[in-house]
Amino acid sequence: MGADLIVLAQQGFPTPMGGATLAHYLLVSAIMFAIGLIGFLTRRNLIVMFLCTELMFQAGGLALIAFSRFHLEHSGQTFVIFVLTVAAAEAAMALALVVLLFRKRESLDADEWTEMKG
Repeated sequence: MGADLIVLAQQGFPTPMGGATLAHYLLVSAIMFAIGLIGFLTRRNLIVMFLCTELMFQAGGLALIAFSRFHLEHSGQTFVIFVLTVAAAEAAMALALVVLLFRKRESLDADEWTEMKG
């Protein structure tokens, strides 16, 4: 009886994703990326621009994970871990830069920083 349970538990594992499910994940990823891109191009607040960049990173990660799961491989999921690590380092640097720029001019409007003096 114990062997039957093991066979039943392993039967069909892991099940591949269906084509419609992959398309749904990719659609959500494309919508997230488009929202991030539109937000980055239309907003002038540095923090909002930074958040839109992070949204585009997450959209790319979602697409990588969806393709990885569809093909039953772990390479896309492993790559997303590295992308998240780079995004975290970028977030720390960008936040430090935003704080520094705010202390100098007390504004987060990107138009004020178009002409920087060296």
